[in-house]
Amino acid sequence: MSPQERADTPISGSPSTAQCPSHNARVPECDEERRKNEEKDEVREGKEKDEEDERSSDEGFMGMTPLLQAHHAMERMEEFVHKVWEGRWRVIPHDVLPDWLKDNDFLLHGHRPPMPSFRACFKSIFRIHTETGNIWTHLLGCLFFLCLGLMFMFRPNMSFVAPVQEKVVIGMFFLGAVLCLSFSWLFHTVYCHSEGVSRVFSKLDYSGIAFLIMGSFVPWLYYSFYCSPQPRFIYLIVVCILGLAAITVSQCDFFATPQYRGVRAGVFVGLGLSGVVPTLHFVISEGLIKATTMGQMGWLLLMATLYITGACLYAARIPERFFPGKCDIWFHSHQLFHILVVAGACVHFHGVSNLQEFRLKAGGGCTADGTL
Repeated sequence: MSPQERADTPISGSPSTAQCPSHNARVPECDEERRKNEEKDEVREGKEKDEEDERSSDEGFMGMTPLLQAHHAMERMEEFVHKVWEGRWRVIPHDVLPDWLKDNDFLLHGHRPPMPSFRACFKSIFRIHTETGNIWTHLLGCLFFLCLGLMFMFRPNMSFVAPVQEKVVIGMFFLGAVLCLSFSWLFHTVYCHSEGVSRVFSKLDYSGIAFLIMGSFVPWLYYSFYCSPQPRFIYLIVVCILGLAAITVSQCDFFATPQYRGVRAGVFVGLGLSGVVPTLHFVISEGLIKATTMGQMGWLLLMATLYITGACLYAARIPERFFPGKCDIWFHSHQLFHILVVAGACVHFHGVSNLQEFRLKAGGGCTADGTL
């Protein structure tokens, strides 16, 4: 047999199409051969259809109005983002962020891209990026004050003059601290999800700051004006009104924009400085020495210094303003602001604890002139 004849002869066990009988006859080898041919035909037809759809899509895209073209491009971009996210995402520079994610143009690198899901946002807290420090400073601070508050609430009643009142009063401080720190770390975790989510959680974040300031006033006013219920009540009402006003303003969409950074800092610093009036009242009525010793005025001033310093660093964007690109991950202004907020809350709790201990040692009594 010649080589040509051997090449034309089908291999045993693999029947050729010519050897296969008609479709009415059931031969397993022929059925397998026909199935493979049908699969090849389907794949080829699918590729041809995809190519035709792509050509028609491109032709249709060119014939769309600019608005429809933009919408179509956004759909393609979303599809691309989801496909990319199936792999490992990378941090990106500031100049390629969408406008709603651009906040501090002195942080040049290390930003998260828009995330396609909340799960992705929460997984990102274990990655290194510009928000890592912001998230963990207030997440750990939140857990600390939550545990500290629970321990304080379960202290025996003999540690208080009026257990129910004092636990409620100091509990307001812990509630404000936990809400502030919780809203803060949640905002910094999920604000890269979408523009709508960023807007909602930024409003919660600003509201939390107001809750912390109001909650900090409550125990200090309670113990400082322990024997003067009327001014204590008036100051509490004024602080609550100012706090609610700050929360109302913070719900406006423009309040979260970068150009209103200074306004945001000013609103909350102003809310905190409203405590100057009751402080002066307390110093005048008790005397400077008594106010700074038994009244724990020194701790109050230290707390105010920490809060105001943090707000000023945040508003001025220091130190990254002087070292662009050098503080992208660690020690930028927002991170320092977070650290000073936690430190200020700790200082405030220490001062309030000293006031509570002084009131316990005094036995809850008041002098005839209504002073400490």
